[in-house]
Amino acid sequence: MFVNKTRIRAAAAAAFALFSGVALADNAVYDDRMSDLLDEDHGAIAAVPELDLPDIAAHADAIAEAMNNDVPEVRYDRDFLAELPKADGGEQWECLTEALYFEARGESVRGMFAVAEVILNRVDSARYPDTICGVVNQGTGRKYACQFSYTCDGIPEVVNEPRSWDRVGKVARLLMDGAPRKLAKGATHYHTRAVNPNWAQVYPKVAAIGAHLFYRQPSRTASRAASTG
Repeated sequence: MFVNKTRIRAAAAAAFALFSGVALADNAVYDDRMSDLLDEDHGAIAAVPELDLPDIAAHADAIAEAMNNDVPEVRYDRDFLAELPKADGGEQWECLTEALYFEARGESVRGMFAVAEVILNRVDSARYPDTICGVVNQGTGRKYACQFSYTCDGIPEVVNEPRSWDRVGKVARLLMDGAPRKLAKGATHYHTRAVNPNWAQVYPKVAAIGAHLFYRQPSRTASRAASTG
C-alpha cells in the first residue's frame, strides 16, 4: 500500500511528545528517541494505559502541516507549477509521471492532479496492486486489456514534449510527498467524455474535470477488471 509517510511521522511525533514531553522542535532528541521506540515490541506500546489515541489523531494533521515543509500549499495553475524546482524521483515517481504524461498532459492542472489522485487511490485500495508501478501497469501485456490504455494500445511510449514531462513530474512529486487529494473525491476510475464504458453505468460519478469523468468503485463491488479509460 502507498503510505502517507507525513501522516505517520506526524502521529508518531505526537505520541512521542505526549509520552516524553520533549518539544517537537528538538529534532536530534526526537530522531534518536524515535529510532529506539520503533525498535520496541508492539506489546510494550499496548501496555501503556494512558495512551490517548483520539487526541493523537486529532492533532496529526496540524503537526503534519508544521513538519512537512517540503510540500507547498498547492495552487491549481501552471504558474504555480512553473515556480517549483524541477522534480525527480525513483521508479514509482517515474511510473506516475509517465502515466500523467500519456493520460493527462493536455488537461488543465486540476485535471492532471485528479488523474494522479485516481492512481494513488488505487494504490491505497486492497483491490489493486500496492505500488504505483503495479497499478499503472496492471493488465499490460494483453492488447486493450490493461487498466490504463496507453500501456497496451500497441503504440510505443515516446516522450517528445519535455516541458510537459517536467510539468506532470511536478504534479506527481507533490502528491507523492503528501499534497492533499481533494479533487477526484476518492475516485478509482475515470474515462474521457468521448467514451461510455459499461462500468460507468454502475459506479457512482463523483467529479467531472476537463475531458474526464471520475467514478468511485462501490465497496460492495469486487471486480478488478474495469479499465479506467
